[in-house]
Amino acid sequence: MDAIRVSALREVLTGTGWLESTREFAWALRSSVSRAPDGPGTAGGLLLVGTEGEEPWHMAAHLDDEAAWSGLPQLSPTLVRWRVPPGAPAHLAVDLRRLERAGRGETVLVVAPEAAGAPLLERVHDARRTGATVLALDTGDTELQGLAHEALTVPPTGLREEAAPAFDVVQHLVTAAAGEEPPRGRRRVLDRMARLAERLTAPPPMRW
Repeated sequence: MDAIRVSALREVLTGTGWLESTREFAWALRSSVSRAPDGPGTAGGLLLVGTEGEEPWHMAAHLDDEAAWSGLPQLSPTLVRWRVPPGAPAHLAVDLRRLERAGRGETVLVVAPEAAGAPLLERVHDARRTGATVLALDTGDTELQGLAHEALTVPPTGLREEAAPAFDVVQHLVTAAAGEEPPRGRRRVLDRMARLAERLTAPPPMRW
């Protein structure tokens, strides 16, 4: 989705609260990856995972674009897949076992247009327990929301409020906002919160 269509969408959604919600979520994502020292596919990167039935291909592509446009390489995700076909290139051959190695300094973004399911929830729980930041874009999965440090919930189509955009539209808005620089005051607040979170989650000093 190009900048013109994103701008048109934002105009339509002005006053609904969705622009603010998507920006808050996007800035939380940007803040978490901005603290990462390395690029995609390494410790400190962004791991993007969907549900068993829905791989977030479009969001991965748009995040990759935003990473290039914004000069923030950490925003380029590693797509974590449920099933890797034989002969897949290295960047498309990362399976769920990668979540088992996620830890401090990494961000796990779960995109769940349907229920996450126990196998994914267990791996996300383990990633959070070992220090990864967990963000969730979902349609009402309370178990997933309970594991996430930050969650954005889009009501499913059949239950959606009249002003709520479709799930794929929200993905576009989030990725577009992630590439934008937060307002100066908002950025200072995010930075302070990030430093506080790091202090609170850091292990106690070792005693010799």
